[in-house]
Amino acid sequence: MQLSSLTTTPWALLLALLLPLIFLLYLKKKQQPPARGDDGGDLKTFVKNQHQLVEWSVDAVKGSPTHTATFKAPFLPGVVITANPDNVEHIAKTRFANYPKGEYMASRIEDFLGRGIFNSDDDQWLWQRKAAAHEFTKRSQRKFVVDTVRSEVAGRLLPLLEQACLDGRTLDVQHVLECFAFDNICHLAFGEDPASLAAENGTSSSSSSDFMRAFDYVENAILVRFRPPENVLWRVKRALNMAPERQISEALDTVHGYVDRILKTYRDRPETSRGDFLAHFAAAGERSDESLRDFVTNFLMAGRDTTSSALTWFFWLVSGRPDVEEKIVAEIRRVRSRHGSGDTFTFDELGAMHYVHAAITESMRLYPPSPLGMHYPKEDDMLPDGTFVGRGWAVAHSVYAMARLESLWGKDCEEFRPERWLREDGTFQPESPFRYPVFHAGPRTCLGKEMAYIQMKAIVSCAFERFTFRFLGGQERPGLDYAITLRMRGGLPMQVTKRRPGQEAVV
Repeated sequence: MQLSSLTTTPWALLLALLLPLIFLLYLKKKQQPPARGDDGGDLKTFVKNQHQLVEWSVDAVKGSPTHTATFKAPFLPGVVITANPDNVEHIAKTRFANYPKGEYMASRIEDFLGRGIFNSDDDQWLWQRKAAAHEFTKRSQRKFVVDTVRSEVAGRLLPLLEQACLDGRTLDVQHVLECFAFDNICHLAFGEDPASLAAENGTSSSSSSDFMRAFDYVENAILVRFRPPENVLWRVKRALNMAPERQISEALDTVHGYVDRILKTYRDRPETSRGDFLAHFAAAGERSDESLRDFVTNFLMAGRDTTSSALTWFFWLVSGRPDVEEKIVAEIRRVRSRHGSGDTFTFDELGAMHYVHAAITESMRLYPPSPLGMHYPKEDDMLPDGTFVGRGWAVAHSVYAMARLESLWGKDCEEFRPERWLREDGTFQPESPFRYPVFHAGPRTCLGKEMAYIQMKAIVSCAFERFTFRFLGGQERPGLDYAITLRMRGGLPMQVTKRRPGQEAVV
């Protein structure tokens, strides 16, 4: 073939067009400042460990003196994992505007969470944040939260535990807690009572079981869209109705159908009875059906998954530490002796339980409901520890790994020790949110933090006052099942036993 004819082929033309681009990318790579924390290795190492990212992040950051690891490959966006509090403050607060959730993440879960508060940035996030903040800061809402939680504990949770004792039945406590949290958030946010916890005790039929199964499936399955090769194939598979996108779509139909029923019930209620979060959110301005659906779905995820995840790991940790359980029971009895009897505890009584508060906080330190925070910077940046991050890179702060660093929490960092949160006088002492970003930090700090503690302390105080719980899953720690939140793989099977008067923890 003649050389002149070869140079006129489309391939030669394409090569001529690409060479300048390749050269520019090469120059850009050469000009990047040397990065600290780049001892993570090749990007292939990160891809290979994506299925166990939460646990693997611990080893990744421990291998770096700055507790930051960078993973790179030629011409591809890098990945940075950090457990450095200074970096967390930089990402979450100092340069918050440069570290959004990002379109890469938002587009992959948009059919699930829409552009709700947990899947949006900039102005779209800001107006939702302001509307939600107004509700969470109202005194009337705190009373509403306390009354709702107390009603659910006394009317459904305690009878369920009592019946499990009488029957000698093993309970999946993780599932029980998810049902409780689901009922609670539906009541608080939407004025809806799915009665899923009552259904567990056979006292009511519930139509929510299909929704909860579908919701769990979507949360787990949708994460494959972030993993190669699905991260480039999922849209094609969705268009062609191929697995797993077909199953995700079917589950989403169930989720959206349930949410639409909530919205229909809301619209059918008389104006005078609309006192829940949804009614106030809708009244804050003209809201489309789509934005209301996004609001409901986002609140369902946050209200059900975070508190149930936190308490699942709490019940498991306490079951292996009778000394901690004894202190929890002793504090509950001290508070009860000062304030009298009753099925539940008031807001002030819960506030007096500093050891219970510390134990729950310590449990979340070790097993945070949201173990990883992902960000995609808009511009090149340098983290405080000297690590370079490029525009569009994936930057993750590992809350799970931070708890396992001796430099942050001491040599006993992996021990469940509630006392680390108490002053000498026994009162609770909080930590910097950048060292303990369990409730996030900066502008995205969790608005429902107080509501979550009310719910968790109410469950713990009422449950441990009356019952003991024995884990039936063996000596090994249960596996981590990371979807959007950190669940316990296989559930939490426990034997529930009535606590005798004066009885402390069961060893």
